Formats: sequence, structure tokens, C-alpha cells
Amino acid sequence: MLSNAIEPGWVATKMGGPGAPDDLAEGVVTQAWLAVSDDESARVSGEYFFHKRVRAALPAARDIGVQDALTAACEKLSGVQLPA
Repeated sequence: MLSNAIEPGWVATKMGGPGAPDDLAEGVVTQAWLAVSDDESARVSGEYFFHKRVRAALPAARDIGVQDALTAACEKLSGVQLPA
């Protein structure tokens, strides 16, 4: 199973506002490409994508301590314990 993160861009929606520079139609292209493409560059896992290109994530995203703290905060706020 492959798992990646994507950034659809800053698009003009109610949340993004009218000044957002990205195209709303382009926001879904990367998700669809990753889901169905046989392109070798789409058949990877653990990456962060923006407009069909790998983009460097913040170093904290790969920090196990930060991940554990986020999981603990989510469990505390939701009352739902996530599996280890």
C-alpha cells in the first residue's frame, strides 16, 4: 500500500479567499495522479507532493517525537485512542 501527503495549493474558495493564486481545478490533479497512475514517479510512498512533484516536508514531519505528541494531542481532544 502506498501512502503520500499532498498540498493542493492555495485556491480561491471561501476558506482560501479570492486572492488565492492557485487554480482550483489543479488542486485535485495530484491526488488523482497518485491514485491511478502507473507513472514510476507516482508509485512511491512516504513523500510529500505539490503539483505532481515531490516537495520537501518540514523536518518535524519525520520526527517521531513530534508525531507521538500530535497523536497524543489528537487522542486527548477526541477521546479516541489510536492504535499503536
